[in-house]
Amino acid sequence: RLYQIPFEMPSCEEPSESRTLHLVGDFSAPAEFFVTLGVFSFLYTMAALVLYLRFHSLYGENKKLPMADFCITVCFAFFWLVAAAAWGKGLTDVKAATRPTSLIAAMAVCRDEVVCGAGPTPAMGLANISVVR
Repeated sequence: RLYQIPFEMPSCEEPSESRTLHLVGDFSAPAEFFVTLGVFSFLYTMAALVLYLRFHSLYGENKKLPMADFCITVCFAFFWLVAAAAWGKGLTDVKAATRPTSLIAAMAVCRDEVVCGAGPTPAMGLANISVVR
């Protein structure tokens, strides 16, 4: 929800005043899907672990239980792939929306005779690692 993040920009008319601008974009859906799927995967893994360790005989006797476990695991693997791809695209969009050169291009004060410097690019290493996982 980048639209909730404000940043200050100097005013062209009155240099002592500043205007508050907001970033553009809402990339929360892919992130929420990724995190929700991770939580459900963890909960299913804990439930399956209890089933494997505590009710091992039930798991061995019932022929439908291993097949259901396999189908649920395949579904989680597929949705994990989809969620990782969605979060990867969402992260790319966040990077594009928060690139310093993009922000400077949107500032009216930097279009005139004023020279604006972009500064360093934000570190996105941990966000990149979250997609790889």
